[in-house]
Amino acid sequence: MSIANQQASSGNHLHRSSYPHLLSSLRAGGLLLANRGVMGAMHTRLETLDNARERIYAFYRARAEGEIGLILTGGISPNWEGRLEDDAPVLDRHSERWSHEAIIDAVRGTPTKVCMQILHAGRYAKHPECVGPSAIKARINRYAPRALTTAEVWQTIEDYAEAAVIAQALGYHGVEVMGSEGYLINQFAAPRTNDRTDEFGGDLAGRMRFPVEIVKAIRKRAGREFLLIYRISAMDLVEGGMDGSETIALARQIVEAGADVLNTGIGWHESSIPTVAFVVPRAAWAFATAELRKAVNVPVMASNRINDPQVADRLIEDGSADLVSMARPLLADPDFMKKARLNSAQLINTCIACNQACLDRIFSHESASCLVNPVAGHEIEFPFTPATRPKRLAVVGGGAAGMAFSITAAQRGHAVMLFEAAGELGGQLLMASAIPMKTEFSELLRYFRKSLETAQVEIRLRTKVTAADLVRDEFDEIVIATGVRPREPIIAGIDHPMVLDYPDVLLHDAPVGERVIIIGTGGIGFDTAEYLLGRPNAAPEFAEFVCEYGLDLTLRSPGGLTTAHSEKKPGRHITMLQRSSERPGSRLAVSTGWIGRQKLARLGVRMIAGVTYEKIDDDGLHVVIAGAPQVIPADTIVVCAGQESERALYDELRAAMSDGKIHIIGGADVASELDAVRAINQASRLAQII
Repeated sequence: MSIANQQASSGNHLHRSSYPHLLSSLRAGGLLLANRGVMGAMHTRLETLDNARERIYAFYRARAEGEIGLILTGGISPNWEGRLEDDAPVLDRHSERWSHEAIIDAVRGTPTKVCMQILHAGRYAKHPECVGPSAIKARINRYAPRALTTAEVWQTIEDYAEAAVIAQALGYHGVEVMGSEGYLINQFAAPRTNDRTDEFGGDLAGRMRFPVEIVKAIRKRAGREFLLIYRISAMDLVEGGMDGSETIALARQIVEAGADVLNTGIGWHESSIPTVAFVVPRAAWAFATAELRKAVNVPVMASNRINDPQVADRLIEDGSADLVSMARPLLADPDFMKKARLNSAQLINTCIACNQACLDRIFSHESASCLVNPVAGHEIEFPFTPATRPKRLAVVGGGAAGMAFSITAAQRGHAVMLFEAAGELGGQLLMASAIPMKTEFSELLRYFRKSLETAQVEIRLRTKVTAADLVRDEFDEIVIATGVRPREPIIAGIDHPMVLDYPDVLLHDAPVGERVIIIGTGGIGFDTAEYLLGRPNAAPEFAEFVCEYGLDLTLRSPGGLTTAHSEKKPGRHITMLQRSSERPGSRLAVSTGWIGRQKLARLGVRMIAGVTYEKIDDDGLHVVIAGAPQVIPADTIVVCAGQESERALYDELRAAMSDGKIHIIGGADVASELDAVRAINQASRLAQII
């Protein structure tokens, strides 16, 4: 089985494997790396927070102590024009150095090496001073770039070299030059964004000159022993991008100019093809990395959607790559490599590629963290302190919040008893993991369940505990995590036999007809539509992904694109309705919502806004749309109209106990949006102080 076809189920076999290739050392340039694992560059925005130096140190120290072989920092601009946004970091002779000193201090005394990524945003820079090879505006930026003059291009090359030697003087082991993802260097290399007529434009040799001169300048000034990594765009995934032969020609020129390692980036940020979200199969881009590796004689690094040590090990074993970059997986679990070395991969807190607390927060101008690991980026707020007085705690509800609280509380020394009315733990996570393409949520369930076992939490399944039971058993404190129940809209006939709630469909596999109406276009409505049109519990398949998004596996076409098509025929006719007049799905997550909207549109799902619901009867759903009454025929109507907190037990206990002994977390506390980020964070923080 090819790496690209490895499915999420591989996590079930982690305990059988060791990872000799991933854990082997590698000489890269003048450095000996302890293993092949790399923490890829991430924008965290930690430098913008209070106690920033302390936060940066703690964040990087945790990853170094977790035994990752190499860390790449978030992108640092070599000059003022190239910064990503107004308050993004720049490193030149005038810059403050404290954040870099914190990073260097963090890895000191560990085997981990650290390289600073140099990133000039070019036309992606979100400020009015942005520049580019040409004055061609990016679709995703409101600012149009000013075209650099020839003299300014040469000065920018010198700025890269200056940033590299400053990084060297600070104590970095090397630098990575960001030449992918549609940033400035990529903009010079691709015909799409380079219409210059000087020596930095025109034919391939001219378009390659800018990156090649940068690598030459850095190598000349920093010397041979300083590690120089170049992140090359293995596939641009945009029209007017480079084709495979051009990419290989660039790679060879970059290596000849002095690069020690090639890292592979995939796709421009303006591409309509997802590259890191949960719909992307694990290691889907390994085929492109493998082609580059065959073309050069330096180590090549794979990246994007690699979150499993078994997959990482096989990439190295089969020759697809020499190193494996895992950015968000090191947010999810800083001890990823240590756990792999200890053969404890079942305890790895796996990145589920949801993007909710990392990319979505960065896009909202906040600092990054992680849904599955709220400690990420907040290490100084979560010092592990054993309980001064171990207590006997009851937790009611085995969903995300209840499990997260139980694990941390038990690890601190409390005796925890977890009650769950259902026959298995998981709550809303069980529904999420059933959605096609969201099966990575099953990895979070695996992690929670294994961690509960390791922490020796006592679990009582199929136990609907009452307030009287809890009071009688005299627990020191009680945590209510009873979750949510579906909100039932007030519509005449809502009790009709054709009407189902979303848990009936996602959890209980209730029969659903061919003509389906979904009331509600929030996240749960989109998930339900995908469930009904796809293969429940199915991980993304590589062949299907390639066809659906039109990927050219031969890499001969510009941008690596070909005609998209899908052999999947929708088995149901689905209409999604909402009361508000805003665009359906407009409140979905920034980084992944567009994927769901595009997918359902391709599958013929009809979405209607501004609907007034009148009644439900055997003829279907009677509505008023734009002032006109009509009937939408249906075999099944699925209600996805939000949820309400399930807090009856909490209210009953409040009447019987003092406030200090009872707590409420997760959906039981706040039901809106089924917010797992908030629920797990709230639960973990409470467990830290109880």
